[in-house]
Amino acid sequence: MTFTTLGYAFLGGLLPSFIWLYFLLKEDARCPEPRKLIALAFVAGMAAVPIALPFEQYAKDHLTDMTTVLGAWALIEEVLKYVMAAIFILWRHAVDEAPDYVIYMITVALGFASAENMLFLLTPLSDGNIATSFFTGDIRFLGSTLLHVVASASIGFAFAFSRGLGPTGRILASAAGLILAIALHTAFNALIINEGTLPTFAAFFLVWTVAVAFFAAFEVLKYFQYRNLPTNTC
Repeated sequence: MTFTTLGYAFLGGLLPSFIWLYFLLKEDARCPEPRKLIALAFVAGMAAVPIALPFEQYAKDHLTDMTTVLGAWALIEEVLKYVMAAIFILWRHAVDEAPDYVIYMITVALGFASAENMLFLLTPLSDGNIATSFFTGDIRFLGSTLLHVVASASIGFAFAFSRGLGPTGRILASAAGLILAIALHTAFNALIINEGTLPTFAAFFLVWTVAVAFFAAFEVLKYFQYRNLPTNTC
């Protein structure tokens, strides 16, 4: 494996996540978050991937049913993304508005997806299959990367909409968000591994339907957060 191959995999992994991150930050242009904290959230998400790999290999080696394996993988990845956000981001004073929880959870997810995309691109690039690499990148941009976005966003929304509740209410809401994230992740993976056009279409339909609903919910969240603020004031 050459440095050129690693470089292409690195860029190919980052590009889809950077495109989604660009749109996310455009949505947050009203009250932008500190760029250093956004960068830290992204890197924290990337760092979760090498931590996840040995746990996922252990699940693969010790679980026999494929559905159970997929559920275990989803559990590992969603918990790790949440843990990285909780350790590095969510306790900071900059996270002071309801939409911030969604923004930072999505940013962590995009960092995770970028590192994961790099790993998926290494094999076709090493074999010289450039066309396969482009196809893999496109599919992951439209499917798997967006899956990570909506899965982690569900946890962010749980925090955002429970912001006025007490500790017990927030714990229950975050648990519900995490369960939803794991369920979405498991359902997508279970559909995408099946051969045929119909399961693949169903997987993409699922993730894009949830994405549209979440984008609408994010607009509602921003409206209630910023409706009383003067223009150009945060």
